Parts: sequence; structure tokens; C-alpha cells
Amino acid sequence: MNTHSSTVRGEVLLASQRWIANFNKGDVNACLAAYLPDAVIEAKPMGTFTGTQEIDDFWRPFMASGARQLEYQGTTLNVINESTVHLSATWRMNVGHGVITLEKWVKQSNGQWCLAYDAFEVLEQFPLES
Repeated sequence: MNTHSSTVRGEVLLASQRWIANFNKGDVNACLAAYLPDAVIEAKPMGTFTGTQEIDDFWRPFMASGARQLEYQGTTLNVINESTVHLSATWRMNVGHGVITLEKWVKQSNGQWCLAYDAFEVLEQFPLES
């Protein structure tokens, strides 16, 4: 692996970890800011959500419901080029677990990495403990 590829992986891993930390704090606005305006979430079995408003309508009530303790495991980063990285992993949190088939991270001209595409599947849901 060349040094540039290693740097790109590190940047995306940091952006992903920041998103997870914001999710776990319940900071929906910070999570939403990580998506491009025309981003797509494909959340199986819930549906497909396109653009800022639909993504907000998906995440805001979900996060308000108390979903927390998100962890990624077995994260794989595939560097497509210097400005595009595909991430896959399994995920687990207090309300369920599943698989991330594709997070497409795209580097913006200001150096920020943003999500253009987010595809994941819920394999099992747990009841929320009160």
C-alpha cells in the first residue's frame, strides 16, 4: 500500500469515527452534515432516502428514539481513487445489528470527506430497554 493510499484511508476512517461519535452523542445535525446534499441512504428493510430532507426524516426520529452505542466491526476500506473510498463493516448498537454493504465517502474541495451513498441492512432489531 502506498503512502497516499494510507493517508486517504486514515482520513476516511477518522471521518467515519467522527460520524459514529456524533451518532452516539445524539447529534443528528452533525451526522446530517456528513452527507452530500444529493446523498442516498439505502436502509434495508426501511427503504431508500434521497437528499438532505429525506435523510433528516430518516435519522432524526431514529436517533430521538434512543438508538446509541453504535460500533463498527471488521471495517474494510477500499480506496477507489484519491477522492473516493468505499467502506464496509458490520455494525451493532443498543437497538440491533446488521451489515454496512457500502458507505461511499467522497472528498470535497475543502478537504472534508462526505457520504454520497450509505447502504446498510438491519439483520436483527432489539427492543429498546427503558
